[in-house]
Amino acid sequence: MMFKKKNNDKEIKEEKIIDEEIDDSINVREIIVERRSGFNFSEVIIIMIIAIMFGFLLGNIVNFVVFSDGSSSNDELDELVSTYDNIVNNYYEDVDKEELIDAGIQGMINYLDDPYATYFSGDASDDFNEELSGNYEGIGIEVMLRDGVISVGNVFDNSPASKAGVQVGDVVTKVNDIDINGKSLTEVVSMISGDDSKSKSKLTVNRNGEELSFELSKDTIETPVVDSEIYENNGKKIGYIKIEIFNSNSYKQFNKALKKLDKNNIEGLVIDVRDNPGGYLSEVRNILCLFLNKKQVLYQLQTKNKTEKVYGTKKSIDRDYPVSVIINDESASASEILASAFKESYGSHIVGINSYGKGTVQSASDLNSGDTIKYTIQKWLTPDGNWVNDKGVVPTDRVETVLQDGETLNFNNDIMLQTAISVVSE
Repeated sequence: MMFKKKNNDKEIKEEKIIDEEIDDSINVREIIVERRSGFNFSEVIIIMIIAIMFGFLLGNIVNFVVFSDGSSSNDELDELVSTYDNIVNNYYEDVDKEELIDAGIQGMINYLDDPYATYFSGDASDDFNEELSGNYEGIGIEVMLRDGVISVGNVFDNSPASKAGVQVGDVVTKVNDIDINGKSLTEVVSMISGDDSKSKSKLTVNRNGEELSFELSKDTIETPVVDSEIYENNGKKIGYIKIEIFNSNSYKQFNKALKKLDKNNIEGLVIDVRDNPGGYLSEVRNILCLFLNKKQVLYQLQTKNKTEKVYGTKKSIDRDYPVSVIINDESASASEILASAFKESYGSHIVGINSYGKGTVQSASDLNSGDTIKYTIQKWLTPDGNWVNDKGVVPTDRVETVLQDGETLNFNNDIMLQTAISVVSE
């Protein structure tokens, strides 16, 4: 189980987009948008190798639907085209046509005065769409910086690094035979990731005084976003599942972890979505359907004209043990959907502090150029019809884990986790 210390000194705006199919003709995307804390370089810093490849886009997400109502008249469009032609042909200096079009699209997005409306062009659009696929091309490790030493913080199962024998704790000394002494963590991550066209990386490490080198071929790596554990309290086995983000593999990984916990005869479950920025609505829905039946509301979607209730999919659910959910002020959108569903439809304890408060839905469209635009079209509501926007999900058990300078989060000082375990083992 890996905990990350929250750092308020630096924040990174991150956004992700995802695709799913509702029917044969409608392509649906889900975006959850809000803040995410940055990394504390004076403490333990975990930077995933994929961060360099895709950019620091991990962050904010809500569901969205792509559509076109064809409401613009030809006259209105002709006016736009005429303005474009006049500038291109008559402006006294040369004009970059692509940049002019980008500026026009950005102008329309800015006009909306919508904090979650965004225009992504070029590589940013590719990164934006690719990040939540849940897979990347790499060697399958995480590296971390502690006390000036860069070492392996995690090795993904069935990855090239795992198969080659790289171990957690290995101190990285060289990458592709280049000494990393004096280089920053970001620089080392970039060196390991390397050029996309290069299929191999050489990693040299120090393990208990012995120098080891590994020739590693890149492969498609499934990013682990779910972690699980079993705790014992009051004579009961309590399962624990941490969800980092709701990407395309979240439900699969969650379901696998849950089945493993159930085989160990757990009598309660804690779901931790602290610092989870959101993700695919479909992934959250599938997870909720493991606990809520077709008569129970998961969430609601509200447009200008109607409000639609979304229910579970199964007639009955065998799983009925108590569940608690841990949230904090960085738990957003899809995380808030999960927490509110457990609170209002399952009767769960919600432990922590008010969540982020992201209750709107964005529509996102890919343009012919490959660029992406998104803007708000809906609200999402809790099962009871509450709107958490700017307020967040209110916990039933308000507690907060506060760390002192230099202190690393663990079970003994994690008051939120201890409380969440306690309320399901009473």
